[in-house]
Amino acid sequence: MILKRLSILNYRNIATAELDFSPKMNCFVGHNGEGKTNVLDAIHFLSLTKSMANSIDSMNIRHGQEVMMVQGIYDLNGTEEEISIGMKLHQKKHVKRNQKEYKRLTEHIGLLPLIIASPNDSAIIAGGSDERRRLMDIVISQYDAHYMTALTTYNKALQQRNAMLKAEEEPDEGVMGIYEEMMAESGEKIHQKRQAFVEEFIPVFQHFYSLISGGSETVGLHYTSHGQRGSLLDLIRQSRPKDRIVGYSLHGIHKDELEMTLDGYPIKREGSQGQNKTYMISLKLAQFDFLKRTGSKTTPLLLLDDIFDKLDAQRVEQIVNLVANDAFGQIFIIDTNREHLDKILERTQGEYKIFQVKGGEID
Repeated sequence: MILKRLSILNYRNIATAELDFSPKMNCFVGHNGEGKTNVLDAIHFLSLTKSMANSIDSMNIRHGQEVMMVQGIYDLNGTEEEISIGMKLHQKKHVKRNQKEYKRLTEHIGLLPLIIASPNDSAIIAGGSDERRRLMDIVISQYDAHYMTALTTYNKALQQRNAMLKAEEEPDEGVMGIYEEMMAESGEKIHQKRQAFVEEFIPVFQHFYSLISGGSETVGLHYTSHGQRGSLLDLIRQSRPKDRIVGYSLHGIHKDELEMTLDGYPIKREGSQGQNKTYMISLKLAQFDFLKRTGSKTTPLLLLDDIFDKLDAQRVEQIVNLVANDAFGQIFIIDTNREHLDKILERTQGEYKIFQVKGGEID
């Protein structure tokens, strides 16, 4: 898959931009805060219909403006596709494929697979378990449309059950039972898909980590879930008295965890800044490889946002060698250190483009 052209109107700090891209390497240079990451965010928005920075869509409209539009022209396995997302302030967004609006956004997810590595990824290791569940969800939903449907159903049922648990009046037994059955049915599907994904994903992740680190450490992932304890419905029902006391659901796949280890110990506790960065980049490259072999059967876009900070020269060199490989298709890369970009471009046999970004203007 190739993103041939990107058009932006009033997205974050970018007033307007019309960008034609190289099919291989596209580099964005400029000082911090000028808008480089906002270009990648616009590409992310087209793939996943949401910003990686703001979950509230209206927050992405440029200050003082009433309307926002992002449009991409793609070469998807030889077929040209036009994807556009537009919205007006205080109104819902409209996502269109070839001028036709989607009835459900889940129909779009997975069409344009994408992986982004950025400084924000540190939250996956240092943050709560919701960050690690999101890591699984983003990848699986891009190759399995049924997963997104199950996840949406589960989250709606969980929200309704929690509202009933918080209410002063005693919950209606029949209605509560319906929500619990919805949670259990969709939750078991989600658990099975997460389990299968992690088992297949681990050796790919370990391979990339070994390449970047030179085999100096061993890493692991361990998936834990209430779904591994037997009937999820029984577990949720049995927990209802305690849930009523605390006011929320204590059991379910919304409590799943993906434990991350370095040499057998939690990396959150043991890892250096460089090891944590290597861990996250390896996860992202493994996700890329995984998506390439599944889903829409197309090479995903790879977005690299300032990933070299805190890494020693050897690890930077290994990553440069990896991403310059033809296996990684079209790449969009940001770095304030022009030396890193020059090293990558030296290894790039094909064409490339460099864009200067200043104050939201792109040349």
